[in-house]
Amino acid sequence: MADTRRPPHDRGHLLWSAEDGPTRMLQGSFDRWVGAVLADDGIDMPFMGGNDAVEATIVARADGIVVGTAAIDHMLQIWAPSLKISWQASDGKRVVKDDEIASLSGDRETLLAMERSILNVLGQLSGIATEAKRWSAIAPGQIACTRKTIWGLMDKWAVHLGGGLTHRLQKNDALMIKENDLASMLQDVDGHSNRIAQFLQEVDVTTSGAFLEIEVRENKEAVIAAAVWAQRREEGVKKLVVMLDNFGPERCQEVAAELVEMGLREHVVLEASGGIEFEHLEQWHECGLDVLSTSAINRGVPPLDVSMLITGA
Repeated sequence: MADTRRPPHDRGHLLWSAEDGPTRMLQGSFDRWVGAVLADDGIDMPFMGGNDAVEATIVARADGIVVGTAAIDHMLQIWAPSLKISWQASDGKRVVKDDEIASLSGDRETLLAMERSILNVLGQLSGIATEAKRWSAIAPGQIACTRKTIWGLMDKWAVHLGGGLTHRLQKNDALMIKENDLASMLQDVDGHSNRIAQFLQEVDVTTSGAFLEIEVRENKEAVIAAAVWAQRREEGVKKLVVMLDNFGPERCQEVAAELVEMGLREHVVLEASGGIEFEHLEQWHECGLDVLSTSAINRGVPPLDVSMLITGA
């Protein structure tokens, strides 16, 4: 990894802080997704509670990172205010098999109706955080998720608490220019390399958001992008993010080495995307890039196995 500083893809602070918990942006995501989860389970009205009180515990059935407690607190406050929950493991905390995560009390009918949604949210987000931690333990500060998500910002929150980078939170959070963008914007310019050069020479960096990123498909395109941007850095602009799309670790290493040799490496953040697999992660980690972006840390990830047991069951 070329730069020990966190890349601009580190956007998790806009969702969460250890001091204040979820931001308004993340709370809005809670509201949207929790409503959908409950509606799909047939719950369309808040529970008013009853007199048949029970107690229950949520237990981890596997080792992992707990994420989702703030979302469940939000869900219960609005949809089942009669239920009381006390967390023994807060968001971001590691648990081992058989650890007690939370204790609940309240109306039996309400608790049984909410049980599956509570466990689905907790299991799904904890599974993502656990997987992100597994990857980031090998490549710390490099692993980023993409906008290929299941639960949008909630996925990215879980990745953040698992030690990964969120990348763009929304499409407009940062400006990413891909092949289709260049082809549609610069139809009168022949050749992808020429389009890259012209776009980077003309782009207004003040409209790019958190960072500007451009996708390249060939080694020479990466060099062209870095060379054009090196000239613009004299204007005081931020580093350009160059995404090496489906290069593989060996080609990525070649590009990084070539940019170092040409004195261009300091002007760019190098990101790899496509074909990044856990079994080859050590090789990716050592190929000289700043960011490794993949949807494998949050899509198709097994949920953390958690269960709820009513006292006396």
